[in-house]
Amino acid sequence: MAIFVQNYSKRRSKTGFCWELPENYVDMTKEDRQNAILEQLLVQESVLVSDLATSLDVSLVTIRKDLTELERAGKLYRSHGKAILINPFTNNRSVNEKEKLNAEEKQLIGAEAVRLLVKDDSIILASGTTIHALACNIQPAGRLTVVSASLRATMTLTADDNIDIIQLGGMVRHSSISVVGQYSMEILRGCSFSKLFLGVDGIDLDFGISTTDMREAELNRVMMQAAQKTVVLADSSKFGRRGFARISRLEDVDIIITDSKVPQTVVKKIEEMGIDLIIAGAAGMQQEHKTETY
Repeated sequence: MAIFVQNYSKRRSKTGFCWELPENYVDMTKEDRQNAILEQLLVQESVLVSDLATSLDVSLVTIRKDLTELERAGKLYRSHGKAILINPFTNNRSVNEKEKLNAEEKQLIGAEAVRLLVKDDSIILASGTTIHALACNIQPAGRLTVVSASLRATMTLTADDNIDIIQLGGMVRHSSISVVGQYSMEILRGCSFSKLFLGVDGIDLDFGISTTDMREAELNRVMMQAAQKTVVLADSSKFGRRGFARISRLEDVDIIITDSKVPQTVVKKIEEMGIDLIIAGAAGMQQEHKTETY
């Protein structure tokens, strides 16, 4: 038996990186093989079943059995011929549950997003706990006009007399404490704003940005049309995830503000797409935010 997890070498295949066995390799136990699979996923985040079979020198049937066992144990997720470190599909959670997740990162993102505001700005706030974190950090220069789908953000902003707030109407989503529906969209179609600050449930390089509710996704698309720039606020746990309803392609986003835990491979790909990626609270990192007066 050989434990080679720490000693395998990497080579590039047609579909990405796969792993070669060392010269002194002998048969592995199932446990060793499954540990090797998880080691690869920690490095790559996703890997093709065919690459696993090649690198571990076993049949596709054996690899599929291993992946089935690991998936049942909650250690990975299988999708379209590949293994993924986490389940890419996100579930709908209540706002009370969400605000406890990555709370520090959300506050940093909210504080960073405030720096994009200019004097006498006009903005749209979508919904979500990161959007509420932004609202908690807003101290406007001059007068600020805000159109908000989030009831919690609206209640927070009412404490400042320098903020003119238009609360969108419609049906209230209990899980997010925000509104959706035709009434909200009709108001937005007659307006123009400098920026939309958008919270999402998932950011996937192929699928785009998404949420767990179709009505919210539809409203978000109308918001994007009404704003000159779309700024997505999302902590690093949202990357590589997909909500039920797609909002838009990733290319339609202008700026993403996230935390320092986002993988560098993702950072590089997003920047290659021409999207301005801002890391909130990064020590020693100097970000220049170019703002325009509208």
